[in-house]
Amino acid sequence: MAGKVLLTDHPWPGTELERTAFAAAGLELVEAPNGDEATLAQLAQNVIAICTCWAHVTETVIAAATQCRIVARLGIGLDNIDIPAATQRGMLVTNIPDYCVEEVADHAWGQMLALTRNIGFYHLRTKQGEYNLKAGPTMHRLRGRTLGLIGLGRIGQAVCTRAQASGVNVIAHTASGNDHGTGCRMVSLDDLLQQSDLVSIHAPLTAETHHLLNAEKLSLCKPGQYIVNTSRGPLIDPDALLNELHSGRIAGVALDVFEPEPPDLNLPLYRHEQVIVTPHAAFVSEESVTELRERVARQVVTCLQGGTPENIVNR
Repeated sequence: MAGKVLLTDHPWPGTELERTAFAAAGLELVEAPNGDEATLAQLAQNVIAICTCWAHVTETVIAAATQCRIVARLGIGLDNIDIPAATQRGMLVTNIPDYCVEEVADHAWGQMLALTRNIGFYHLRTKQGEYNLKAGPTMHRLRGRTLGLIGLGRIGQAVCTRAQASGVNVIAHTASGNDHGTGCRMVSLDDLLQQSDLVSIHAPLTAETHHLLNAEKLSLCKPGQYIVNTSRGPLIDPDALLNELHSGRIAGVALDVFEPEPPDLNLPLYRHEQVIVTPHAAFVSEESVTELRERVARQVVTCLQGGTPENIVNR
């Protein structure tokens, strides 16, 4: 077997792992210098597989990749791949839906603790030279409060376990209404926003969920609510979110994902002292990233050798 594999982008240093894995199967790794559509479309003309992290593999890119047999997502979400276009051209699309469940759940739960205990607020103030306990917003005991989960997949379920272990009441909203054995009370989105002291978002980004939390929905939030988003930035309207922060309805926000990415950190939303910002880091650990890269390389090699890779999403 011989051919080229295009790697559109990668947030980790170096690609020796991918290069070695593909070379063992007689494949050559091609790294894109940047992830814009024109560059990817040009490089895609000569490859038999595409691996992508955050770069958009659009219909134009897919149409150019006439020899490509698989588009492998280095991650969970699939909103950056035109799956119908790939399917129409007979390309498999794969992802790794379960590689960083513990990391993202830990990150989301950590952000909730940082918000409710004013850890982010006091850290910022003390780093600026102010040592003043009285400056912080009112804090409440976490036990007995209500967490609303928007989405209850693998990560949402793992967050639920952490919250329940701390004595937090958990409710959830999903399109299916399935509690997946968690014992969560399933509610409408409106009821979740009205009843929750904390909201954590774990939903996929689709045309239907874009700006799921818009001005209308955020106006329903229980006063003093905290919101955490480790899923996808465009699930929240950032302008509406800032307005509710200014009004005081939203007491604090923690964001690991943004619209767009990377965000303009000079915008008022990200400079607000009640907003905790991390650089799309929730998925990261040495173990999770290594697992992700190894499994994607195996998916590609298995496909190109005539086998059936794991996690085909357009079977």
